[in-house]
Amino acid sequence: MNISRKDFFKRGFLSLGEAVFTVRDVLKPPTKVPMEITDGDSFTAVPRENQVAVAFNEHCLGKNCGCFACMEQCEPEAIQLIPGVGIEINPHRCTGCGSCEYVCPVTPKAVSREARPNINHAPTEQPPQRGETT
Repeated sequence: MNISRKDFFKRGFLSLGEAVFTVRDVLKPPTKVPMEITDGDSFTAVPRENQVAVAFNEHCLGKNCGCFACMEQCEPEAIQLIPGVGIEINPHRCTGCGSCEYVCPVTPKAVSREARPNINHAPTEQPPQRGETT
């Protein structure tokens, strides 16, 4: 490779400048998404027997910083905060009204409603009892 000392230093300083600008762009702080806790008083909670709240703790702020919006809004007290984990929802107490989903300040929501699984159906066939042959 035949390059003069002058050209070598020019290229070296230019590449150094390029690296500084590339690192500067990477180190920019992320743009902040405005977080807004909506007022739960304007929401009319309508219990729905066919729905239940489900927690998505990977989005929940409560596990680290102490967001209690859904717990404070839940009238049947079906939501419990577990520090370091997030929220836990008791499906037997949940009425499916959706007030917790309405006041959740994050996007995507850390709690939402889904269809309640039918847990009260009887099995069509009883399993064999111990010592019984089929």
